[in-house]
Parts: sequence; structure tokens; C-alpha cells
Amino acid sequence: MRVTMTDPSDKAREDFFSEAQEIIETLSRNLLALDEVHRQNGTDPSLINEAFRAVHTLKGLSSLFGATMIGALSHHLEDVLDDLRLGRIPLTDHILDVLFKAVEGFGRALAMERDSTQERTPSFIEGLVAQIRKVAAAPGPSVETSSEYDIEPGLLAVLTEYEEHRLRTNIQDGLKLFRLRVRFDLVTIDKGLEEIKERVKKIGEIITYLPTGETSSVDSIELDLLVASTRDLNSLSAELANVDLVIEEVPRRPRRSQTGKPKVGPDKISLQPDVVAAGSIAPAQQVAGGLSDLTGSLRSVSQTVRVDIRKLDHLMNIVGELAIVRGALARLADRLRGEGQRQSATDLLRLHRNFDRRLAEMQDGILEVRMVPLGQVFERLGRVVRQISRDLGKEIRLVITGAETEIDKLIVEELSDPLMHMIRNAIDHGIESAERRLTVGKPAMGTIALNAFQKGNHVMLEIEDDGRGIDGQAVLRRAVQLGKVGGEEAKDFTRADILGLIFLPGVSTREEANDVSGRGVGMDVVKTNISKLGGVIDVHSDDGIGTKMTITLPITLAIVSALLIRVADNTFAIPLASVSEAIGFDDAGLRVVDGREVMTLRGTTLPIARLDRLLSLSRSTSPPRRQYAVVAALGARRLGLVVDQLVGQQDIIIKPLGKSLNDVRGFAGATELGDQHVGLVIDAAALIDEVLSTTDAGARAARLTYG
Repeated sequence: MRVTMTDPSDKAREDFFSEAQEIIETLSRNLLALDEVHRQNGTDPSLINEAFRAVHTLKGLSSLFGATMIGALSHHLEDVLDDLRLGRIPLTDHILDVLFKAVEGFGRALAMERDSTQERTPSFIEGLVAQIRKVAAAPGPSVETSSEYDIEPGLLAVLTEYEEHRLRTNIQDGLKLFRLRVRFDLVTIDKGLEEIKERVKKIGEIITYLPTGETSSVDSIELDLLVASTRDLNSLSAELANVDLVIEEVPRRPRRSQTGKPKVGPDKISLQPDVVAAGSIAPAQQVAGGLSDLTGSLRSVSQTVRVDIRKLDHLMNIVGELAIVRGALARLADRLRGEGQRQSATDLLRLHRNFDRRLAEMQDGILEVRMVPLGQVFERLGRVVRQISRDLGKEIRLVITGAETEIDKLIVEELSDPLMHMIRNAIDHGIESAERRLTVGKPAMGTIALNAFQKGNHVMLEIEDDGRGIDGQAVLRRAVQLGKVGGEEAKDFTRADILGLIFLPGVSTREEANDVSGRGVGMDVVKTNISKLGGVIDVHSDDGIGTKMTITLPITLAIVSALLIRVADNTFAIPLASVSEAIGFDDAGLRVVDGREVMTLRGTTLPIARLDRLLSLSRSTSPPRRQYAVVAALGARRLGLVVDQLVGQQDIIIKPLGKSLNDVRGFAGATELGDQHVGLVIDAAALIDEVLSTTDAGARAARLTYG
């Protein structure tokens, strides 16, 4: 049978996919955190409970929208997480493996639900459901729920099954109970409650929180928080000294029968009755009374909306069109001034400046909305590291910094595959086995560090491992065997030249391929994909110490400021983010090093590329006497591009060249330059890479053609 979603409106359907994706990413974050705690032989019940709630929400959404595959997965996964959070089964490595497989299954199922073309439930969903059911059907050691304590009926009425389980578990573990009474303003209760949760989480566990039914103002509400902690009252008070609350320890006494022995009641824990009566925890009828004051406002507390990225693209295109209009206004003002209409020109320039400011504000606002934190893709890599390291029998720790660094949403999506290839190579090729690491004096657990930070108009991504490093001679031998490099040419290769060979198709240091890597495909794809995003990769590796790869990317591809240049009667645009400066160019200062023209710029050597030769442009006249060198820079690499004229600066929207011209290197796309003219956008990253990685000028000119 065909598995399809019901047919709600397009808007509702897109909202479902967006919300489902967010829930799956939340589930992934919780499981990664839970795995880290588990590896340290610890546990965090709140993470398990949050994972349960995420899956429960996903089950409800999938049922509402008829997403049968996601519904089947979430239904059975909810049972497992419920068993875990209630202590019916213990958390094991095997169960964590199944939970992570379920996250991957959710992702695949979500993509298939979007297509709505599946003829029947796919085998991977059926296999996952079978694994999940097997885990749920295999009970672990029974958790003792009997206690010599008997809980007050009024408290039982307001505790959920999970809260009752956590209360029993904490008392069985010998923790103390405390009541925290806190008053919140209704307007800020969400923020205030989250802040107090974070504070208390460091020193104990919040079992439950309930309204007291008492309030000194219609604009406020009082909550009682039942907290379990190993601390004493004085220590707890000191930790929460800056919070406006009242802390009381809840006395615990076992009820005794007439024989003087503790009275045992199944599944119950006794709190002293008079404590409950005094308001430590509000009875059910008081809860209802406290909540009645909240029904006066139905206003949403959410201040966010979801926006389809395609709508933002459309708005950005409109901004690009307005930028062309802005340029036309400036030219019209100049023409009026030249015709002697100074007053009209002045009025028009005043309007132009105002229009320019508002347009800049609009552009910045749209760009800000498009920006998302890199943590979105970093979290997915955490699952990759865990799975591959387990498959290869290696212990690896992933250290992430700079996850809050923001970049264009479209760039984030395109980064997933390149980063995954690089992480896989680091795990398989880079990190040694535990035995080998101990032999050379390294810790048994390997480390992969993923760091992101903003540098000017670029975002820098660093992927570093503490493994064996890249065997340069093995790479060089492989490249010679494949005919990628000549034997004589190889003798003159520097360390940097050799490391650059890993990006050639087919080059791999592994003799036999496995399921993770070794086929020589991946790094060439990584370089191609990063280049398409206007970025470059730099590699540094030390034998026995490790490897570091640095990716330099533009913050956004949506709308960019560009420098317009003229070369051989052609106008091009080059993004200003890739330009460090423009200087006058004089042939007299040139010299040739290793077959490449270079000049000295402030004491450093700057490689030179004549853009007309590089792009095979034909000239109708000789080059002008005065030319310019536009210094393009990405990361640590610089290249001087010789051009005929600097036309000016303009904000542009880069549009793709189309399938027929997609393979033409050296150009990032095309843009409208005003007055119905279209210009090509120079891909500075591709030119820098092409020129600096190739010593044969003839080969460079053959690869980059324009006409």
C-alpha cells in the first residue's frame, strides 16, 4: 500500500515539517548529552524525561498530520523512554545505540513523508520498530518500589507517575527533601522559572512545582518547588542566596505500627502529614484555585514566527532590484547637475541618501533573519562521531566550541556533507587505536576539536584531531601511482604541495577501503562543495601530533558588496569580502619565482595573476598604461589580480549561471549591474586555489576560459 500523509494546507504541512525537524534535533541533543553522562558512569533523569516528552510531542503531531512512518517509530520509542524514565529498564550502551538509530530513522522518515511517494512502509522502518520493541520487551533488573514510608494522599493526587518515581528514587538514595516557595510576576514567569530551574539543577533535582493557591497580587503567582538534594539546608540557602525565595527542609519520619516496627506500604513514601497540611505542597483543590487567576489572559507568550527561506530569498531579490534603482538615482542626480539643474539634483541626492539608509536597514534585517547558529550542524556531527567511533572500536571525544557562531542558513545546510567527510577521515585515518596511542604516550581516548569563529566578513571552521597526522610520503606515492603527479615533478614538492594532493580524486593512503573511508572519494568532493560556497580549505598536519583543517567561508551568499572591475572591455564583480585592498600595478616591480610572477608588497611576496590571461580574454586594444592589482585574500592565502580599471562599489545578488555553465570554474555566478547590463561574478576562492596550487601557467590558463 502507499504510505502518504494526509493533505492539509501547504502552510500547515510546512509548519509540521519544520516543527518535527526541531523536535528531532532537540531529541538528538538530549541523547548526545545523555550519552556523555552515561560514558562517565552517571545518569541524568531530566534528560531522559525531556527525550520522552519530545517523542511524545512528535507522536501527537504525526498522528494529527497522518505521518504514519514517524508515528509508528515514535509510538514504540515512547514506550522505551517511558520505561527508562520510570526505572523499569536500565540505560545501557545497547539501548543508547537503538535510540540513536531511531533519531537517524526519524530524519529519513521525515524526508520520505515530505515526498509522499513511498509505496509501503520501508524495510528500515520495520527493522527499527522491531529493534525498539525488542528493547522494550526485555526488562532489566526490577526497581524496588516498596518503602517503609507512606505518601500523603493529597500529594499523590497531584504527582504524575514519573514524579512519584523520582520522589521514591531520591528518598531511597538517601537524599533530603526541601520546599522552595518562590513568587513570580505573571508577565515573566516563564523566564523566571527557567532561571530557578537552572540554579537548582546544579545542586539537586526538582521533583515537581505547583501553585500554592496564595498570592499577594493579581499580577503575581507563588509556586512551591519540591527539591531533592544531598546538600543541607544551610548549603542550599547559600547557593540560592541571590534568589527571592523561602527554603524549608521537609521532615521525614517513617510511620510505625502498634508493634513499633516500620509500616511497609507498597509504592508509597510518607511525608509527615502536618507538613503537607501546612502548605509544603498544595492539595489538588488549591491548585485549581491558583490556576483560576491565570485564565484572564489568552495572549501568546511566543515572540517568534517560522519563515520559509524561499520567502527570504524573494525579499532579498527585491532588495537587489532596489539597489539597482538606487544606483540609477545617483546617476540621474549626476546628470541633472551636469545639465545645470542644481536644485533638482540636490533634492534628488537628498532623496537618494534617505533611500540608501532605509535600503541598508532592510538589507541588514533580512540578512539577520537568515542567520542561524552553526550548532545546528555541529549537533548532527556528534551522532556521526559516536556511531563511527563505536563501529571502529575507538574511544573519541568531540569537543565543540563556537557553536553559537552564526552563518547563512543556506550555507549551513550545504556544510553537513563536507564536514561529515572530514570527521570520518579524522576518525578512521587520523585517530590511532587505543593500544597504539598508549604506546606513543597519548591518552587512550582520542580527541576531535570542532571550532568556529567569525573573522571579519568570514566564518572560520577548524577541524582538528590529535591523531597520527597525514603520511605525506604515502600520499605522494599514491598520487604518482595514479598518474596525478609526475615522478620528476614529485621531487620538488613541498610539504604544503603534498598535503594539497589529498584533495585529488582517488588519492587515499589506505590500501583497502572499508565502510567508513579509503576509496579516495570524499576530500575532492569536500573541496568542490566548499568552493561552491565561496570558501577555501587549508591543511596543516604534523606526523604523530595530528591534523588541522581550516575552512574559510563567507557569512552569507544572499547579497554582498562587490567591487566592479574592467578587464579587456568586460565588466566583472568581485565580492568585497574577498578583497583586502587594491593598489597600483607596475610591471617594473615584478619577478618570477618557480614559474610564477610575484611582486613585493610591504615586505611580503604577493603572487600575481593577470586576469585577462587567466580567463583567456581577447583584447581589441593594448592594456592601459596604468593598471591595478586587486589583492584577493581568503584565510592565509593572497593573490594579486591584475585588472584594467576599478569601476566602483555596488551591492549585488549573485544568481547561478545555470546547468550548462555550472562547471565553468572561476565564476560564482552572474549579477545585474544596472542599465540592463549583466556581469559575471569572480569566484576569488576558486582563482586563488587554481593559481596557488598549480605551478604550470599553461595548465591554469587551459582550465579557466571565458568567451
